[in-house]
Amino acid sequence: MERRSREQVPAAAPDGTAGAGTGGRSVPGRTQAEQRESRVAAGLSELERWLADQIGQGIAQARQTGPSDWDDLARRLVDAQAPGVAGTVSRLPRVLGAEDWPGLLLGEYALLHLLAVAHRRAAALPEPLRQTVRARVGFPVTRESVLATPAVRDHWDVVGRRDEEQDRLLARRVWLAGRTTGRLAMVLSFSPAGQPLESFPPPGASIDADVVFYPGAAPLRALVAERRGLVEAGPPPGTKVSQVPALIAEVLAADPWTDSWPLVLDGVVPCPDALADDEGNALPLHPSAGVPWRLLAVSGGRPVTVAAEWTPRGLLPLTAWNEDGGVVRL
Repeated sequence: MERRSREQVPAAAPDGTAGAGTGGRSVPGRTQAEQRESRVAAGLSELERWLADQIGQGIAQARQTGPSDWDDLARRLVDAQAPGVAGTVSRLPRVLGAEDWPGLLLGEYALLHLLAVAHRRAAALPEPLRQTVRARVGFPVTRESVLATPAVRDHWDVVGRRDEEQDRLLARRVWLAGRTTGRLAMVLSFSPAGQPLESFPPPGASIDADVVFYPGAAPLRALVAERRGLVEAGPPPGTKVSQVPALIAEVLAADPWTDSWPLVLDGVVPCPDALADDEGNALPLHPSAGVPWRLLAVSGGRPVTVAAEWTPRGLLPLTAWNEDGGVVRL
């Protein structure tokens, strides 16, 4: 499915003073946190009813009426202080360009319903999953609280980077892979358009660093708590293509809303529409990746190490290491 990161939409009212049902007014005797919880619950209850209506009516008219309906719903969810869900809804028009859009749209509706139900039943969830649900809904986690958690020290390979513009902000995602622990991490930073993003060693570098993770059932987003310096290293250790389905299944079992996960693949030969190994296993590329001419040139038909972003619709290559250890950002 075409599901992009739920990190994209910032909270409309992080101070908890604006929201649906109170017109932005404080309710005497209730804390701002309690008021926000109430608004979010009301907003997600409305979402459940809306989804039931969509399924009851059918989705045949989604291309004609969907975008305006989705915009209206997203605005109401922002008012309800559920920015993560609002962001997911606001990106629904992206699926309409796909040939198999009905199935993709139903999948998105199913995940939204699952999130709303999970939030309603949050008290019965294991704590890591409850934290995941809150993050997906859009409750903030402070940087200070993340930095207060135990750090993971390792030699972290910088395996990929992507810069994107979203909502008049520049967003940078840096993917890391720990050489000893095998942990994967994604460091996310923002800056206003026109201003430089936080500097970070380029893909191919390896750093000795302490990394702390945001809470969740499948923790990936992280902060670098302490960076000690660069270390000498060759291509990062990789996963076999045959191991990827089980790996992704484990991630999705922990966090079914995962729409992106970093992979480092060892010994793959690029094809026009896939990455394959010498045993006949292959992983498809995302349709937007097109023919990976640069990656094909790096490989020359020989096995290489490739870092890629897994998505439900296929891989997005990030970085490649050739036989000599040379690094090519894709």
